[in-house]
Amino acid sequence: MDKEIISGAEALMRSLEYQGVKTIFGYPGGSIMPVFDALFDHQDRMNHILVRHEQGATHAAQGFARVSGEVGVCLVTSGPGATNTVTGIADAMIDSTPLVIIAGQVGTAFLGTDAFQEVDLVGITQPITKWSYQIRRAEDVAWAVARAFYIAKSGRPGPVVLDFAKNAQVETTEYVPAKLDFIRSYVPVPDVDKEAIMVAAELINQAKRPLVLVGQGVELGNAQDELRTFVEKADLPVGCTLLGLSALPTAHPLNKGMLGMHGNLAPNVKTNECDVLIAVGMRFDDRVTGKLDTYAKQAKIIHFDIDPAEIDKNVKTDIAVLGDCKETLKAVTELLEPNNHKEWVDSFSSYEKEEFEKVIKPELYPASDTLNMGEVVRAVSEATNNEAVLVTDVGQNQMMSARYFKYSKNRSIVTSGGLGTMGFGLPAAIGATFGRPDRTVCVFMGDGGLQMNIQEFGTVMEQKAPVKMILLNNNYLGNVRQWQAMFFNRRYSFTPMMNPDYIKIASAYDIPAKRVLSRQELDEAIREMLATDGPYLLEACVIEEGNVLPMTPPGGSVNQMLMEC
Repeated sequence: MDKEIISGAEALMRSLEYQGVKTIFGYPGGSIMPVFDALFDHQDRMNHILVRHEQGATHAAQGFARVSGEVGVCLVTSGPGATNTVTGIADAMIDSTPLVIIAGQVGTAFLGTDAFQEVDLVGITQPITKWSYQIRRAEDVAWAVARAFYIAKSGRPGPVVLDFAKNAQVETTEYVPAKLDFIRSYVPVPDVDKEAIMVAAELINQAKRPLVLVGQGVELGNAQDELRTFVEKADLPVGCTLLGLSALPTAHPLNKGMLGMHGNLAPNVKTNECDVLIAVGMRFDDRVTGKLDTYAKQAKIIHFDIDPAEIDKNVKTDIAVLGDCKETLKAVTELLEPNNHKEWVDSFSSYEKEEFEKVIKPELYPASDTLNMGEVVRAVSEATNNEAVLVTDVGQNQMMSARYFKYSKNRSIVTSGGLGTMGFGLPAAIGATFGRPDRTVCVFMGDGGLQMNIQEFGTVMEQKAPVKMILLNNNYLGNVRQWQAMFFNRRYSFTPMMNPDYIKIASAYDIPAKRVLSRQELDEAIREMLATDGPYLLEACVIEEGNVLPMTPPGGSVNQMLMEC
């Protein structure tokens, strides 16, 4: 039989298909043109989404990956096309999102000559990827792609970069599909320590005031059912990180709300009152811990994680339970005694009532005529029967939507957690509509963040992506303004925003849109948005100097939250 000889570009296409890739987000250019030419013949099997900026491609791939559980794929050119992806790559790395970014590169003969649109992408991205590799020969394509996907999705997920030299794209090679499920010295999932399982279970069985902190690792490990069984068997109250909010339904009686700087009062206060703190798939981010010197010093700490590097990185752990939490949670649960911590669980209620009276009630049921951010969020959530995917940008819109949206399904929050990338929301929401076309996707944005990637309206228009876009317009860079009000004597240095007419802009992109100024208009506008096929922009003009509360001040302890500004 004659061997099939194909180009490196065609080998890439076949390798992606072999990995099950059906959706790619990208933008063509000179150094990746042979690949896009090969892609032309694969359009019936692979859907390429033409974004309007390479950063948009990475965020769209993130949104796709986060809701689908698959690897997000980007295809861009060299030079500025490649460097435009760096923010999204860094975002994916800190938030553990599996991406494979394939970038064109000048031919190997031109490397190091400062050729047109040459940049050392491998050198730039090594600190912010799980693996970054330059493909210099066509014969290495299948191997490199197999390795890239294995690394991106195994263990703690993350981004991988393939820098694809142009000569390797046009050279020919014999194509043989490559599979990979082992790399020497790479241990994606540590072996489970049975002794650690036993000691953790014993600590939990003896606990009088246990508290579980749930992070995104539960969602990444598809361990939502195991988590629920775990907490229900031992009657363990739960606080969730920003990225872990949908791992347990909002309505679950043991779910006590969000942790962190703008989280709920009860789980933050109780962090410094519990006797056993059980962290599952979270990394003790500074926005969760506040002042480390005073964080949970009274508690024994059990840390479930797949990544050994997270153990003792920020918070000293008494028991480390390494491994896939889908397995480790189940193993510990089998050793747990059915328990009842009613008095401890009930003790959260006084703080819940205090927060409701001082913060939630004024936000959801304001005395003023002006719309509040929280009431808009809650109205949208309830109109979707609390079943939509929430995507957010970054800032006050992010914290308000995370707090006041409700979650009833898994993988229902997509937001930039660790990096806090403004401009994330719109392209991530586009990607989410391709990752889960069966679900309603609602993205909340501020007027600042929207303008950072507003060009992706073009992608929405071309794809008719059914993104329900809610713009919380307060004519400020709201989060920075809040800090200026609280800590800089209301010196609003360059935070007021002169904004364009967003309705006219949406109209130019053939996107239905409506502006809401009053509470009386809100519910009908939301109904219209959700009933409209395809995309829709709802601009809610909200109170200009609204604040996200409660708040742990920078450098403060988690149990010292401010209830008012």
